[in-house]
Amino acid sequence: MPFQMVRNDITKMPVDAIVNAANSSLLGGGGVDGAIHRAAGPELLEECSTLGGCETGRAKITKGYRLPARYVIHTVGPIWQGGMYGERELLGDCYRNSLALAVRHGCESVAFPLISAGAYGYPKEEALDVAAETITRFLEDHELTVFLVLFGRTEFLTGKKLYRDVAEYIDDVYAQTHIRKNTERTRESLWHRDKEAALELDQALNNARPYRFDDAADLPELAAPSPRPDAMMAGTAGGAPDWDAILKQTDEGFSQALLRLIDEHGWTDAQCYRRANVDRKLFSKIRSNPAYRPSKPTVCAFAVALELSLRDTKKLLKKAGFALSRSSRFDIIVEYCLEHRIYDIYAINEVLFQYDMPLLGSGTGS
Repeated sequence: MPFQMVRNDITKMPVDAIVNAANSSLLGGGGVDGAIHRAAGPELLEECSTLGGCETGRAKITKGYRLPARYVIHTVGPIWQGGMYGERELLGDCYRNSLALAVRHGCESVAFPLISAGAYGYPKEEALDVAAETITRFLEDHELTVFLVLFGRTEFLTGKKLYRDVAEYIDDVYAQTHIRKNTERTRESLWHRDKEAALELDQALNNARPYRFDDAADLPELAAPSPRPDAMMAGTAGGAPDWDAILKQTDEGFSQALLRLIDEHGWTDAQCYRRANVDRKLFSKIRSNPAYRPSKPTVCAFAVALELSLRDTKKLLKKAGFALSRSSRFDIIVEYCLEHRIYDIYAINEVLFQYDMPLLGSGTGS
């Protein structure tokens, strides 16, 4: 997919280019810089010594030598000084210039570390925001797969408001599920021992739980009522049924539904798949094969890109053979974001990443 966060060792990433968070001398150092030089071998240092260093925010490129990557792009991040000395712009320049250099050298995939977030002291949460914002803007105009490689646990993500809100929602859903299961067991037991008490419990439960209109999305006869006979007849000679309209509602698969929604939004294909963080090759498979069945994260990615309601997302998922379940953290996270009209796919993916869940749009062949 175009932009994906992964937990990995950047020196092991099989991409066209990896980005080195270097110092201005380009002669090696500690952290990611030292790890890349050790993995690439002494030839990397030899080439770097001919480059004459690098200014903050700029980028220079070398061969990858013993790395699985063909190239190493060296960029110098800003040292954090409280945010009052242009650090944000300089950090953004690191990503922009590195990406531009990768494109000029024909790269199709690039892996970044979280630049300046180590010894240079840039706050990790803010460094991630700069990385995501800069990379996603660049990808609006370029076909490129970009990985942001984070090593180990990312506890700094738990401080974000969306993560805290989702975590609380997950706890509430699981608590409600546990209570419901206990209640159902109690109700079943009462029916065997005291029918009158069981009826009273049913009545109390019905009064305590107001009906939510969104619940109807799982019931075709409620969520998508059959067209009225006069609507079926509209526009047809002699009052004959409009079978095209009827069959469109009943036989439309995921691919047809997605293409229809894109047309209704007045978007191009590229606008949609880029907003959905989906690879162009995968979108081509969906467009060319009406029977193609994508993965659930891909369907949800398109739902977020198209800013569908939770109810309409359930309909789209059903066309691909899926449903949302409250026993799945992935599903609960997606449900929360759609209910609250959160359509920032990268913010959602940060939460999914922290829970080790599949990311929206993940995979070029799913």
